[in-house]
Amino acid sequence: MHIAIAGNIGSGKTTLTRLLSKHYKWEAHFEDVDENPYLNDFYNDMQRWSFNLQIYFLNSRFTQILDIRKSGKTVVQDRTIYEDAHIFAPNLHAMGLMSSRDFDNYYSLFKLMSSLVQPPELLIYLRASVPTLVNQIQKRGRDYENTIRLDYLKRLNERYEAWIGKYNLGKLLVIDVDHLNFGEKNADLSSIINKIDAEIHGLF
Repeated sequence: MHIAIAGNIGSGKTTLTRLLSKHYKWEAHFEDVDENPYLNDFYNDMQRWSFNLQIYFLNSRFTQILDIRKSGKTVVQDRTIYEDAHIFAPNLHAMGLMSSRDFDNYYSLFKLMSSLVQPPELLIYLRASVPTLVNQIQKRGRDYENTIRLDYLKRLNERYEAWIGKYNLGKLLVIDVDHLNFGEKNADLSSIINKIDAEIHGLF
């Protein structure tokens, strides 16, 4: 079974992936942030590196999904192949940070790849307001994230909401994280686990 966690930068995807992996004894697949050769360059010059970064992510996530399906294990995945194509790449294009030629090339590649893989059985979307995102981003203190602008996060949130509103590829669980601290409070984590249990039992 493939469970995926979606959400904006700083919404708590990695933390929740780690905690669910531990609780359910699921294998965790994390986003390849530390090994990503383009991230630093991208945040310094988005226009120059946006296409390279998105292609890197697309390849990385496609490979992950193939590995997940091949493994035959239950896997929880930090971020999905769909978020780049429906949120990050179109946002860069709309902001004038990716040319139409590059975006069209990227999107046709995404359509081909996504037609070859199965969507997750359960998608968990972490909904968070911009102040919550900023707070979490500052807390983890990644250098390259210091330059992320509020309007950038706001635009991404709007695109997330539009995408989630139309999502129909499988089961969807939306979790509002503004008033939760599942990383530190067991009661908050338990409430999420109860919701996930209810969804998973519905899968069988």
